[in-house]
Amino acid sequence: MSEVRIVRWSADDLALLQALNSPEVRAHTGGPETDEQVRDRHERYVRGPGPRSGHMFAVVTPDGTKVGSVGFWPREWHGEPVYEMGWAVLPGHQGRGLATAAVRAVVEAASAVGDRRNAHAYPSVDNPASNAVCRKAGFTLLGETEFEYPPGSLMRSNDWRIDLTG
Repeated sequence: MSEVRIVRWSADDLALLQALNSPEVRAHTGGPETDEQVRDRHERYVRGPGPRSGHMFAVVTPDGTKVGSVGFWPREWHGEPVYEMGWAVLPGHQGRGLATAAVRAVVEAASAVGDRRNAHAYPSVDNPASNAVCRKAGFTLLGETEFEYPPGSLMRSNDWRIDLTG
């Protein structure tokens, strides 16, 4: 497993978010966003943590290179307050365990907040890489679900859950 660290999202991370806004990275999440949407998302990440911005982090390799994003944010799922988790890694750094290591680190960060029992991730059923990250990071597959993402669009997703209290 690759070693990474996660660092709080900063004003300096706009270029990283722009690089992550590629067709390849966003293929399973509705495709690339507009420049304005990316700038708005970046501003929310910088302002966070908060109900709309969550807790967002850059994924950093041992040599200091920022290669992705990972985070968690509050939501209600089936009447329960949970955290939703999401991540993305630049194409040139995929397939090396970086996303799994980053997700494990962000699970620890969410557990430390201590206000939710569970976190969920909802990768598309057609995204084998993200589903593998969930499995390798210790999530339990609850089954398929319809999930709204991007807003206004339903996608067929897997519902993965991890206990933050254990």
